[in-house]
Amino acid sequence: MNDTGGAVATGFGFMVLLFLFIGIALFVIHLITIVWTYRDAVRQGHDPLYALVFAGIIFFFPILGFIVYLLVRKSN
Repeated sequence: MNDTGGAVATGFGFMVLLFLFIGIALFVIHLITIVWTYRDAVRQGHDPLYALVFAGIIFFFPILGFIVYLLVRKSN
């Protein structure tokens, strides 16, 4: 009899670790973009409240908020 249960469990464990690693990496990138946006807005001379608003937008809408910030940033 061929017992492949151990191989399937090992493959599943690897997939769980892979998705966990990818999730943590994306979360760290998300935090980095929030901090970078805040610091960049303040460095450009904007009010800290303006920077917090954009940081909040990026917190709730990561990709779209970052693109909007980059477009607004360039127009100033």
